[in-house]
Amino acid sequence: MPFRHRPITFHALPPPIPDRPMKIPRPKTHHDLLRRDPPTTSSPEKEQQHRLTKLLLNVTVQRSLGPVHVVISPESTVEDLIRAAIDAYAKEGRMPPLVGSDPRLFELHYSQFSLENLDPKEKLINLGSRNFFLCPKRDKAATVVGVDSCSRQENERRHFTLSTVRDLLQSFVLL
Repeated sequence: MPFRHRPITFHALPPPIPDRPMKIPRPKTHHDLLRRDPPTTSSPEKEQQHRLTKLLLNVTVQRSLGPVHVVISPESTVEDLIRAAIDAYAKEGRMPPLVGSDPRLFELHYSQFSLENLDPKEKLINLGSRNFFLCPKRDKAATVVGVDSCSRQENERRHFTLSTVRDLLQSFVLL
């Protein structure tokens, strides 16, 4: 039989000879991995072991890149979280700088699209979220002035009326 050059496969083994198919070895498995132990009675000691001691929360500050990570107790309040987020923001030297460091100057929301702010006395464990949005409190007087100035600008803007459009078309036709 003359020597034939056979290509080598990906695993550097020659291809199987058609007379004898190559056997693939069965991987070693552990059958006990999926078996669950029967539930045991819960004791107060085990419940204390599984109780949360700290929460990792993400607070996105308005006009800032990326969230501030805050580790805080679940028994803390929203006001405590605002204070911790402001402190972490200042400690990290983030930009733009905040208006002040008083937590009463800020509101905490579930997201930037949420209009309702969270109650400062609410416990964090009751909120059901770990991602929040921090922004300065809106001044009601500034909001009213802002709306007034926008409507005034809109009224001052020149509007095209039917007669101005007709005059414009006639000037093009006459050219």
